[in-house]
Amino acid sequence: MADTQTVETEPEKKQRSVRVVLLALMITMMLAMLDNMIVGTAMPTIVGELGGLEHLSWVVTAYTLATAAATPLWGKLGDMYGRKGVFMTSIVLFLIGSALSGMAQDMGQLIGFRAVQGLGAGGLMVGVMAIIGDLIPPRERGKYQGMMAGVMALAMIGGPLVGGTITDNWGWRWSFYINLPLGVVALGLISVVLHLPAKRAQARIDYLGAALLTVGITSIVLVTTWGGTEYAWTSARIMELIGIGVAALVGFVFWQTKAAEPVLPLHIFRSRNFTLMSIIGFITGFVMFGATLFLPLYQQSVQGASATNSGLLLLPMLGAMLVTSMVAGRVTTNSGRYYVFPVLGSVLMVVGLYLLSTMDTGTSRFTSGVFMAVVGLGMGCLMQITMLVAQNSVEMKDMGVASSSTTLFRTLGSSFGVAIMGALFNHRVQDTMAERGGELGSKVTEQSAQLDAKSLEKLPDAVREAYQYAVSAGTHSAFLLGSIVAVVALVAAVFVKEVPLKGAGPQKSADDAAPAPLVEV
Repeated sequence: MADTQTVETEPEKKQRSVRVVLLALMITMMLAMLDNMIVGTAMPTIVGELGGLEHLSWVVTAYTLATAAATPLWGKLGDMYGRKGVFMTSIVLFLIGSALSGMAQDMGQLIGFRAVQGLGAGGLMVGVMAIIGDLIPPRERGKYQGMMAGVMALAMIGGPLVGGTITDNWGWRWSFYINLPLGVVALGLISVVLHLPAKRAQARIDYLGAALLTVGITSIVLVTTWGGTEYAWTSARIMELIGIGVAALVGFVFWQTKAAEPVLPLHIFRSRNFTLMSIIGFITGFVMFGATLFLPLYQQSVQGASATNSGLLLLPMLGAMLVTSMVAGRVTTNSGRYYVFPVLGSVLMVVGLYLLSTMDTGTSRFTSGVFMAVVGLGMGCLMQITMLVAQNSVEMKDMGVASSSTTLFRTLGSSFGVAIMGALFNHRVQDTMAERGGELGSKVTEQSAQLDAKSLEKLPDAVREAYQYAVSAGTHSAFLLGSIVAVVALVAAVFVKEVPLKGAGPQKSADDAAPAPLVEV
């Protein structure tokens, strides 16, 4: 009788424990996504106190580089040595970097400490996705898509607002210190409630593969960050970085076929769905971060919106993304079918970006909001489905590298999107200003094609109108490119094969009924 009672209450206990762990995971995910947005708002104040304006871009670049380089390593370490310990280590490293960044006394220290913070951040998103992959069968995972999309939308909308409030009232150092109490809560919940099977790999870590991959990723991110801004695209420095990056990645691919325990096992790319999801993830990152960069700029420069609430300007896109992600998750969980979402999402993304490319100086905020919502609907169909299908395409032992690879491709896509769309935007704005604004127009955009609100107010009316026309021309080019690139995602989506989701739903066969690793109480 006692045994029967235990069996009956066990599912309820596990469900409650999963919810507690998910709360901790969402807090951690929020930390990873909020950081750059909060710090971005605080940057003018930081430069005012620490100086070092010429090194300003490195505060972001050091964090981005470290995050991108560390992402695949954290995923592999989790597969080899157990998810929980590796994930908690990444949180601790992120918190140490946050505390040190808040105590920085000059720009050099801040850049170094941001790199430490970025190393930890590389494991946060990967850890969240991989642990969810361990805890929840793919069919049930759709339920939690809305939660993850909600955290993402909240971070994008609230980040600038929170950053401005913290900086104005507590000082810029608290934009880093704010991570500490949230991180400690997440650590406490995970350490008490999450118990995943311990692992101990016999093989040694693939140090050579890790080094080659790090050099390759670092070179790519530096090329996309510096190209067209710090250095001309055809400069010797950029060419050197491209050469180093290509050589390192070719060497990495060759070595992965020889290594005993490769950092990124190439056999996972034999799965057609996994490869297609990597491509779609790259394109989604390319489009999403390009859109979040240029939409506020267009609305502030052309439509006269306030920069203070820049996060709220993206609400139509992020709200649509949240709603669609929740609907897609529910449909996937209830039906076990998902093929329609990558295809529909890609179509909506292509159409939405094309509509955004038609905006000009006369486009109303309502119209631009509708166009943004179309893009948001498309991204909502793609954001979490790519991770879900990628995880469903590999064995449990490769869950970490599958999660980290998908995250890495999205990160690299965002780097390329910001760089390429940014270069096209800047070139078009400067050409248009030279054409319509005369000599003064050329001088205005000589240093940067992006002017802040104060600089814009000081311009003569004719030059300001020329600049508004130039920005709308620049966004036209950037979004038209995004629309063309998104066609690649559509082609990839068409070839996705709908493989039944593991652990599927109410009608389970004997094979499906084998329990995935769950939280223990």
